[in-house]
Amino acid sequence: MPGTNTIFMFLGFDRNERGDAVPVSQSQQAESEADAIESAEELAGSHAGAVAWRRDVMAAIGEMGEPVIIFRRGLVGDFN
Repeated sequence: MPGTNTIFMFLGFDRNERGDAVPVSQSQQAESEADAIESAEELAGSHAGAVAWRRDVMAAIGEMGEPVIIFRRGLVGDFN
């Protein structure tokens, strides 16, 4: 779609005292889909879980599409 860019994000999760998934930080942006997946895989190795996703962004009108998960492992909570 003209004027649309795709961004790639990743985020790790740990468990809180009730066992719920909580983010270990703010979501991070990657340069590419491969980089987002690699970073999420690394986080999943040292945390309860991780997710990577892509999202279309239409900056000219300030809109973002729905996230599309490209990697998920372990415990993952709300990342949207």
